[in-house]
Order: sequence, then structure tokens, then C-alpha cells
Amino acid sequence: MKYLVKNMLGAMTMLLIGIGAPTMMAEDGSSLWLRMPPGSGAEVTAAMKSTPTLDIAKDEVRRYWKGVPVTLLHEKVGRLRREGFSIDIDDKGVRISSPTDIGLLYGVYHLLREQPTESGTIVENPTYSRRILNHWDNPDGTVERGYAGNSLWEWDSLPATISSRYAGYARANASIGINGTVLNNVNAKAEALSTEYLRKTKVLADVFRPYGIRVYLSINFGSPKRLGGLPTSDPFDQDVKRWWRDKAKEIYSLIPDFGGFLVKANSEGTAGPLDYGRSHAEGANMLADVLKPYGGIVMWRAFVYHPEEPDRAKQAYSEFKPLDGKFRDNVIVQVKNGPIDFQPREPYTPLFGSMSATKLMVEFQITQEYLGHANHLAYLAPMWKEFFEYVSPSSITSVAGVANIGNDSNWCGYDMAQANWYAFGRLAWNPELSAEEIADEWLSQTFTPDTAFVDPMKEMMMQSREAVVNYMMPLGLHHIFAKDHHYGPQPWFFDPELRVDWTATHYHKADSEGLGFDRSSTGSDAVSQYPENLAALFDDINRCPEEYLLWFHHVGWNHKMRNGRSLWNELCHRYDAGVQEVRRFQKIWDRMEPYVDADRFAAIQDKLKIQARDAVWWKDACLLYFQQFSCQPIPYDVEPPVHNLQDMKEFRLNLGIHGNAPHGFNK
Repeated sequence: MKYLVKNMLGAMTMLLIGIGAPTMMAEDGSSLWLRMPPGSGAEVTAAMKSTPTLDIAKDEVRRYWKGVPVTLLHEKVGRLRREGFSIDIDDKGVRISSPTDIGLLYGVYHLLREQPTESGTIVENPTYSRRILNHWDNPDGTVERGYAGNSLWEWDSLPATISSRYAGYARANASIGINGTVLNNVNAKAEALSTEYLRKTKVLADVFRPYGIRVYLSINFGSPKRLGGLPTSDPFDQDVKRWWRDKAKEIYSLIPDFGGFLVKANSEGTAGPLDYGRSHAEGANMLADVLKPYGGIVMWRAFVYHPEEPDRAKQAYSEFKPLDGKFRDNVIVQVKNGPIDFQPREPYTPLFGSMSATKLMVEFQITQEYLGHANHLAYLAPMWKEFFEYVSPSSITSVAGVANIGNDSNWCGYDMAQANWYAFGRLAWNPELSAEEIADEWLSQTFTPDTAFVDPMKEMMMQSREAVVNYMMPLGLHHIFAKDHHYGPQPWFFDPELRVDWTATHYHKADSEGLGFDRSSTGSDAVSQYPENLAALFDDINRCPEEYLLWFHHVGWNHKMRNGRSLWNELCHRYDAGVQEVRRFQKIWDRMEPYVDADRFAAIQDKLKIQARDAVWWKDACLLYFQQFSCQPIPYDVEPPVHNLQDMKEFRLNLGIHGNAPHGFNK
């Protein structure tokens, strides 16, 4: 009987968490930034017929608003776009207006987030009409580059069993303006389009719809052959076109508001139109024509690279720039923010700004594949703001983020990593928001609004990504990770049996002369893909921003940096600065104990211990390895290595369950 009661209480608790009600049990991070105090049963009225979305909006007001009465109105105010809203406040009440139900729900979440008390008017419109999470989840429940447990989607239980966390996920996304989700891995299995899986997908779409979230699927371009039994998947073949038309009809009969397809084609061994002598545009356009009658879109990824191209950073531009203007109007080319692969720091991909006749979508990575997985604090809003310093928000049409969400109780594997999910949604809604504003919002809602907590934590978050860059790959170094994982360092990695662009030595080019990949006009000439003013800046070793120096230049060990240090000395100081910053983060967090529940305090404290250990690992591995080439001493004011290089070359990382909790090293 006790066991039955215990499980009933557990089920009730999970149900409450799923719909966002605060829990009085020990904090486990499951409430995310939606830990709002109970409201006072505020009066709320809606001057329109009840709908599932309006019912959610009204329920949120009643649960969490403590102010004057709230009225929801359908109004086509001139300044408001489809999902936009206005909030008018006076001493008599609050009036939220929008042309759509989902706009009203967004208005309610804004009201609850900001808790405005003064009379006035707030007007908000999303910058981008598509603000989409990309889940790299597999049918077997694993998640590629996932560090928060297994997939949230319980495919084996669908469609019969619907987890309460699906609605919790949708609610969290709606609260920050995310309006789309790609459910499966870009390395898609053909079975994702099978009737069995489409019926499962329908259930998720039905749960998400009231929250304004449309579902999309990653597809395998070879599906007509692999799933449909056709002899080819050639996009010009009439039987192939017919197969796709029939499949689209089936999808939309189940999910009338299905968003469309995400396609990774002819990249890392995936099938694509190039297999049949067709272009990326011709493959994308065939699918676009199939989806056009239903209002669907094709998101075609530009992540391509081939072994015959000596500089991988040039490939996307080289392959897609000639196709500008050749894509249908319901095709969006999805481009990673940087030209290599979500590195801790990259210059922006030069396709942005160069394809004026093609719709482009930026792809950010929320999950920390290259930034310490779910063990390291790395607040990524400053990275994404850095991208927008070079790329005008108006030059892209949509935003995608590779999700960091799994079935762990705190959703993201690390309580602090929730900030990146939150920041992505807020920046996708409004890229003009500052990283500081977003950090302030997240901290206040997730922990406490007490400035004694928020101010030092905000400073820590704002400096965290730069700390990671410093102890991993400063000054433009990139892709010097270990062979079998993207967690730890292995700058010495080279395997003659692998493609050279899958080795670390290819990217840093360390030798007795210096360090760095020469992409200048006398090297690979990747600089020429940028606008003239930036090309000239990046091409000049004396003017190139030092954060990109080793990205664009092979630099002599004694090259004089702007602060007067040699390259070698500056490299040593940058690595050491990263280590010292993480240790400082530990001290800041220790002072936060009075403001945080015991569970989350201990969990974050443990993560910072791991990060501090890993920072030393990175520093020692890289400096000891590069010292073999510089033949110079580590400066006296830099903490000396505690490891031996040969021992480090024999380290084998025990990643533990889900690959996100290293337990130590083996030799």
C-alpha cells in the first residue's frame, strides 16, 4: 500500500510539473525558468470563442498573475504581425491584443515574465517567422550529441501512451517564442517517414499545436529507394516524384499543419541529388514542389565538405554560392553560424550576405558538442550575439538551434545549460536583446530575482564562454579535439588511414615556424569569400582580430601581439587565464549557497569541479604539445603543468552514461 501511495504521489508530481505548476518537493530543475509563484486567481476574460490555445492563456493568467483583471482581444492592430501582441496597462486592467490566439498566449507569457506594474503600452513582434529547435534524436531513443539522457520522445510507447512531459516541453518553448520542432536526427533514418512513425508523430503534433508549435521531420533523401522499394531516388525520376507526392499527401492527412522537411544531403555519406548528377537546388526544388500545395517548406542544410577540398572552411560557400537564385521560394538554405562545425569560436560563414536571392536560415548549436558537453558552464548568448555583429539580422529569414534537451529530470543535463535553451528562444524572437538582459531574465526566473544573486551570476555567465575558448582553443585555434569524442583535447591526433580533415593536426599546422591554418590570400584564400572590407582585414596578419588570428594565419612563435607579448607567451597566458577563470567561477558559486536550494547548489558545484579539472587537462595537453614546436619555456607567471605529455597521450576518457559525466581517465 505504501508503495502504491508513493507511486501515485510521484505520478501526480510529474503531472503538475508537466503543466508547469510549482512543486514543493526537493528542487530537481524540472520547472526550468517557469518557477512562477502562485497568482491570486486573477480575473481574465476573452472576447472570442474558446479554443485550446486561449484556454491555456487564460489558465496561465489565473495561476500566476497577481495584478488587475486581464482581457484578451483579437485585434488586427496595424503594427502587429501574425504572432505579435500588444499589452496595454492602466489602473483598471490589462488588455492583451493580437490577431491570433498564439499571439495572445505569447502576450500572456510576456506579461508573466516582465510583471509590469506601471501604466503604458508594450508592443512585440517576432523578428523571424520560423524559430525552430532541431532535435538530433534517433528512433532507438539515443540522441546524437545529446548530454541530457535519452530522447524525450518515447517512440516505443507512442501513440498509445503520451508522456506528460510533452506538454511541459511545448509550454516551455511557447514561453520563449519557439514555434517549431524538428523531431529527429538530421542523419535521418528512412523509417521516419513510415506510416507507423507518422502516426506517432501525429500524436506529438496534436499535443504541441495549442502551444503554437509545428512539427517538422528530417528526411533521408534516399527514402524512395530505402523505404519505398524504388530502384532509384533520382529527383528527376517520375516514379520518385510520385512517391514523394503520395508521402506528402499521407503526412498532411494526419498532420494538416505539418511544417515541412529538414534535409542533410550529400554530406558525411548521406544520400542526395549529387548521387544522380543533380544539384542541391534541383533536389531541394523537387521536394519543395511536393510540399508547396500544403504550405510546407524545405530546410536544406549547407553543411557539406569533401576530401578533395583542402580547406573545409571554404566548402559551403563554394558549393552553394553558384546556386543563388535557383531555389524555390519555399526552400530555406540552413547554414551553420561558422564555416567549420560549431567550434567554440569561429568567424561567421561567408554565405551570409552573399546569397541575396536565396532565403537563408542560421543554424546555431544549443547543445554543447564542442564546449564541454553538459559539464561545462558556457553561456552561449554572447557567441550568438557575436555572429549578429557581423551578420545583419535582416539578411536571414529564420533561426534554428540544435537542441540540448533530453529526458533527464532537469531537461538539459546541467541546470546552467538551461540558459542556452532559454537564450536561443529569446534571441530568435528578438536578436536585438542583449546577452546581459537575457541572463538577467533567466537567472531571476530560474533561481531568485535577488540582485545579490543575479549580479555576480550574470557576470559569471557573461564571461563563461570566453573562459572556455581560452582553456580550449584561444586565438582562433579550432577542431583539436580527441578522435573518439568532442570532449577533451588531442592536438597530436593524426591517423594516415583517415581523411586529413578528420585529424587535429590538419587544423593547427604546428611546426617549428609557428602555429595556425593559413587561410590568407597566400594560403587557402578563404578570406576572399568575405566582403572586401573584411577580406582585407582578415588577410592582414597585423590587423586581423586576434580572436581569429590562428584561424586565418600561420603565425610565427615570436610574432608580436598587440599587448607586446610573443605569440607563444600570449598562448600560454590565454590557456592559464581560462583555468583561473573557472576557479573564480567556483568561488562565486560557493557564495551563492544562501540563495539556492541544496539540490541544485550541490549539482552545479559538482559540475564546476569537473570543469576546473578539465580546464587544467586542456591547458596542459595543448601547451605541452605545442611546446615541442615552439621550443620555448612556459612563462614563470603561468601555472606550470601538473601532467606529463606522454601520460596525457595515453589518457582514455570514461564518459559514463549518456556520454556526459566523465568519471576519470584510464591509461
